[in-house]
Amino acid sequence: MLIREAIAQGNADLKFAGIKSPGLDSSLLLAHVLKTNRTSLTARSNETLAEKHCAEFCELIERRANGECTAYITGKKEFRGLDFIVNKSVLVPRPDTETLVEAALEIINKEILHGTRTFGSPSNQHEHEIKVLDLCTGSGAVAVALKNEMPELEVYASDISAEALETAKQNAEKLLGSNKINFYHGDLFDALPAPYSIIASNPPYIPSNEIETLQAEVQNEPHLALDGGSFGLEIIKRIIDNAPKFLKNGGWLLMEADPRQMNEITILLDKKGFNGIKLYKDLSGSNRVIGGRFDE
Repeated sequence: MLIREAIAQGNADLKFAGIKSPGLDSSLLLAHVLKTNRTSLTARSNETLAEKHCAEFCELIERRANGECTAYITGKKEFRGLDFIVNKSVLVPRPDTETLVEAALEIINKEILHGTRTFGSPSNQHEHEIKVLDLCTGSGAVAVALKNEMPELEVYASDISAEALETAKQNAEKLLGSNKINFYHGDLFDALPAPYSIIASNPPYIPSNEIETLQAEVQNEPHLALDGGSFGLEIIKRIIDNAPKFLKNGGWLLMEADPRQMNEITILLDKKGFNGIKLYKDLSGSNRVIGGRFDE
């Protein structure tokens, strides 16, 4: 079987199984088997696939058809140009979450570095003293991406899951080198130092009763990182209630959430005293990230 024929067969099998991106997943899985990339597969499309590679590829296609996500099968996922280690202890980084990174970078550049507002004490306006917390860090995607794109930031990351935090540490080591991010294990703000210039979080926000309606591959991701309680706002409310104690004067809280939750989150932020509330759209044009500034 030729490489192009294998990809076509994998595409057909995954399409029959109801997978939404069968062609992409088929090529990613074959690239993983051959320890190469999709661009190389195109150039090698007329090469004959070795029997052992064909058997391995068929096994991976079957796993994908049964609902296991491609990222867990390959053990990696690209996020903002970086290849992150992923496993069943963490959510798979998604393009929607890049909106959270972009929102944080916008706040840093427009509000903190080049804005006219007083941010904390005068010395805190220096770049190397901007402290960012990635709350509910999971794979570490947000923390690592921010540190990679702005190395001068002082970045902290925390998670309630020790297994997830270990994965985040591995990603930081792999992608940034050692001792570049400060990691803490705990439930939200437990054991964290303060204060921060920005708190960015992709918390659990799926209503408990909706989890069983999600795609099979999402249901296989850690429920601890998905389940936001009866209305999906349980963790978000806790974050909003406690964030002011961990923010510098003029500091920002940014959270990813379901677009349907934005009105209620706006009310919660306003009641807690957050100002300048902003919404940030994802690639589909939906409101995906919400943020507000806390002034003492």
